Amino acid sequence: MNLFSGFEKTVRRDEPLAMHTWFQLGGPAEYFAEPENVDELIALVRRSAENNLPVRMLGRGSNLLVADKGVSGLVISLSSSEFRKITVDGSTLTAGGGTRLGRVVTTSAHRGLAGLEGLVAIPGTVGGALHGNAGTLTTDIGQWTSHATVITAMGDTFHRDRDDMSFGYRHSSLDELVVLEASFKLEEDDPEELSKRLQKQWILRKAGQPMGHQCAGCVFKNPRGMRAGELIEQAGLKGTRIGGAVVSDRHANFIIAEPECTSADVLRLIDLVRVQVADRLGVDLEVELDIW
Repeated sequence: MNLFSGFEKTVRRDEPLAMHTWFQLGGPAEYFAEPENVDELIALVRRSAENNLPVRMLGRGSNLLVADKGVSGLVISLSSSEFRKITVDGSTLTAGGGTRLGRVVTTSAHRGLAGLEGLVAIPGTVGGALHGNAGTLTTDIGQWTSHATVITAMGDTFHRDRDDMSFGYRHSSLDELVVLEASFKLEEDDPEELSKRLQKQWILRKAGQPMGHQCAGCVFKNPRGMRAGELIEQAGLKGTRIGGAVVSDRHANFIIAEPECTSADVLRLIDLVRVQVADRLGVDLEVELDIW
């Protein structure tokens, strides 16, 4: 019997994952699904649990490196419009877990709601951003989060209020399989002023990152009181190459994947950078990238 009998229109075999990540690297997923609605999502998760099949959630793939051999189990993408809805009620904005973070930021600004504009130019989805508490040195998504609805690996749904959640630097207590939706309690402000701040921060952030056409990813967490990119630059590692993987000349905490690059090249370069920064500067860098 087919493991996903009844889901033939939703589940695909051997889906290439490179096309779903910013690095554009890695092998296929054994199974890949894009459910149309919540009921279908829960049914897929429960079917997988019943058959002891591992499940992974894929957002926009901006913080992900997939192994060259690919991954076993089921990979789920919340790409359907059902998971990308945004509603605003007073100063509270609610967004589906599959919504692009950038769309949430611009929507809040246009509606005169301040708080999330510091997250402009951070890629990914709401679900991924909450799992890793995405942010900058001055703000993060967790500090504005008031509610979340999650689905566990067994397919059970739970609601998390603010008191049920905790957020730290690049991590959160929202470690369930799926963040279905989340609400953010924001502050009223002038939409024109918010838009100006948004544009300014967008320009500043983009100016120091790799070019938009390059296949690249941000790799390391910032150690307390320091910036990983500056440490890598101080260690003289800008432009360092292994195979098709190169430390960016524009921002040393980004690795660029050139056309001939493999995931193994990126992993080897990550190891080299960690060793060299530790040896030359005495700082142990922690990988921020999610590696499958």
